[in-house]
Amino acid sequence: MTTKNKIFSIAISLSAAFFSAQNNTVRTFNLDLKETSTPIKIQPTMYGIFFEDINFAADGGLYAELIKNRSFEFDEPFTGWKQQNTKTLSPNLDSGFLTIYSDPAKTNKNYARITVLNDKNYILENEGFRGIGLHQGEQYDFSFDLENVSGNIAAVNASLVDENGKEISSVSTLIKRNGWQKYTAVFKAPKTVEKAKLRITFTGNGIVNMDMISLFPQDTWKGRKGGLRKDLVQKLYDLQPGFLRFPGGCIVEGRTLAERYQWKKTIGNIADREYLINKWSTGFPHRLTPDYGQSFGLGFYEYFQLSEDLGAEPVPILSCGMACQFNTAELVKMEDLDPYVQDALDLIEFANGDSGTKRGRIRTEMGHPKPFNLKFIGVGNEQWGADYIERYKVFEKAIHAKYPDVKIISGSGPSPDGEFFEYGWKELKQLNAQIVDEHYYNSPEWFMKNAGRYDEYDRSGPKVFAGEYAAQSVGVLKPDNKNNWLTALSEAAFMTGLERNADVVYMTSYAPLFAHADGWQWTPDLIWFNNLKSYATPNYYVQKLFSNNKGTDVLKIERNGKAVSGQEKLYATAVKDVKTHEIIIKIVNTDTQAKTVNIKPGTLKTGKNITKILLSAPQLSSENNFDAEPIKPKEEIFEAKNGEISTKIPANSLVVLKLKTD
Repeated sequence: MTTKNKIFSIAISLSAAFFSAQNNTVRTFNLDLKETSTPIKIQPTMYGIFFEDINFAADGGLYAELIKNRSFEFDEPFTGWKQQNTKTLSPNLDSGFLTIYSDPAKTNKNYARITVLNDKNYILENEGFRGIGLHQGEQYDFSFDLENVSGNIAAVNASLVDENGKEISSVSTLIKRNGWQKYTAVFKAPKTVEKAKLRITFTGNGIVNMDMISLFPQDTWKGRKGGLRKDLVQKLYDLQPGFLRFPGGCIVEGRTLAERYQWKKTIGNIADREYLINKWSTGFPHRLTPDYGQSFGLGFYEYFQLSEDLGAEPVPILSCGMACQFNTAELVKMEDLDPYVQDALDLIEFANGDSGTKRGRIRTEMGHPKPFNLKFIGVGNEQWGADYIERYKVFEKAIHAKYPDVKIISGSGPSPDGEFFEYGWKELKQLNAQIVDEHYYNSPEWFMKNAGRYDEYDRSGPKVFAGEYAAQSVGVLKPDNKNNWLTALSEAAFMTGLERNADVVYMTSYAPLFAHADGWQWTPDLIWFNNLKSYATPNYYVQKLFSNNKGTDVLKIERNGKAVSGQEKLYATAVKDVKTHEIIIKIVNTDTQAKTVNIKPGTLKTGKNITKILLSAPQLSSENNFDAEPIKPKEEIFEAKNGEISTKIPANSLVVLKLKTD
C-alpha cells in the first residue's frame, strides 16, 4: 500500500470513528413538570381487562373444567370422546357401545347410554382440551351423574393415563341401583403430565346412562369447587384492573341471532345451562376448531363474581338485536326488539336488585345476596350504521327511564376512522351518548403516530372507551402476528396519549386477553397458556406498569411548552397519586439511541429518592415464552440532584419514575 493510500485509509477510519461517536452521543432532553391549569382526574376504570371466549379462553382456559364435552351436548355429541377395544356393531363381537339419548324437555338435553357387553374390553376415553394437564402432588375432583338401567354393573373405574396410555392414577366408584345419582371421587397425581387423558371402564355388564362427567383441580382460584384456573386469575389480579368487560367481543353478537350470547342461559344450576357452539369454531379458515364449544360453566354470575374478586367494575356487553355484521348481519325487526331490551333491564336487576326482586332472588339463591353494584352496561359490541343507532335509541331510553344512574357504553364500529366511524360518532354525539367504544387493531407505526389522537377531541362530548386494541406485527387477521417488544413498545407510546387525555378517555383495555398455545384462533394475545402453565407477554407488562401506576390526577410534562408526544421519538405522561403521595412519570423512547432526560418539577415539591422501573428488550423482535420471560420490569433506586430528576432512557424502552411528594 502506498503512503498516499495509507493516509487516505487512515482518514476514512478516523471519519468513520468520528461519525460513530457522534451517533453514540446520548442527547439530553429538558422537560418541565407542573400542575394542569384545570384539574384532570384519572378514572378508577382507566385501565381494565377485556375478556372474550376466543382462543379457548373460557372452556379449556379460565374455566378449570378438564373434560371436553362433559355432557355430550356438542353438535357432534361424540366430540372429545373415543371408545376403544370395540368392534363394529355385530352380534356377539362387540365389547360395548355408546348411544346418545336426548330429553327435549331439558336445556341440557343429551346424555350417554352405555351398553357394556364385555367389561374386560370396553373403554371410554376423553381427550380433554388438547390433553389434560396434571400437576404432581395435586388432587382432582372427579364426578359424574349415572343411572343404572339394567344388568349387573357394580362399579365405574376411572383412570388418568399419559400420552402413551400408561396409567397415572385410578379410582373406583361403587354404583347404586335406583335412579339418577351423582358420584364423586378424588384423583391424586403422582407426577406432572401435560397431555393426559381420562379413561373409564366398568365392572360388570349391562346398561347405564351417564351425564356431566367432570374433572376439576382442587387448587382453583380462592379454592372454589368447580372454579377458575388459579394461575390465570392471578395474572389478571396482578394487573389491578379497574374493570372487567365480558363476555366479548363478537361472541356477544353471534354469527346468527340464534347463536348470540344470552345471559339468562348462563346462570343457575351448572348442569342445566344450555350448550352453544362457539362463534370462533369456524371463525378463521386458518384455524378451524370444530371442537370449540361453550358449556357456560363460566357464565354471567361467575363473571360478576370474578369482577368482585379482582376489585374491578363489571362491564357486561349485551346483544342489541344485530348479529355479527361480518357474518350474517341478521337483524331483529324494530317491532320485535322488546325482549332484547328486557334482557338488559333484567340483567341490571340480577346484578343490583335485592332478594325481593325476581332476578335479585336468583342471584341470592346462587350464593350472592349482596348486589354486585353494576354501574356500566354495553349496548352492542362492534355494530355500525343507521340500524345500530336506531336500536341504541330504544335501549338508551328504556334503561335510563328505569336505571338513570347506570352508564351506557355505545359503539363506533370496528375501525378507528372511516365512514362508519364518523357517522357513528356524529349520531352518538347528537344523542348525548355517555361513553363510546373505539377499537383499533393496527401496525406498531400507527400506534406511535397516533399517540396524540385524543389531544383535540371535544372535551364536552361523550367519553371514550378504548375497548379493544393491539399492535399487529404482521397485519390484522394474520396468524403470524407476534407479541414482540416492538408491538408492546408502540402500545406504550400510544398509552401515554390515553393517559394524558384522561379527561376524554375513561376506559382502556387490550384485546384479546387469553390464548391456548394449542387452541388459538387469533394473534396477538396478552397472556398465553398451555395445560400446565402460562406466561405474560411484553404487552402484558406494559399494561401492568400503566395500570399499577395510574395515579389519580394528570400532570403536565412538556418540552418547550408542548406535550411530549413523539417528537424525536420520545413520549411522556405524568400523574400524581393523592392516595400514595407520589408523582409518577412514564417515558417511552422508540429511538435506536438512548436519551438523557432532565425533568424540572417546578413548584411541585418532591422527595430525593426516585424509583426507576425499566422495561426493555435486546431486540424489537424479542418475545417472552413458556420457558422464560426475558422482557419484564427491572427496578432500581437513585437520587434527585439539585432538585432535578435526571436519568438515562435507554433505546427502545419504557421507563417509569416514581418519587414521593413532600
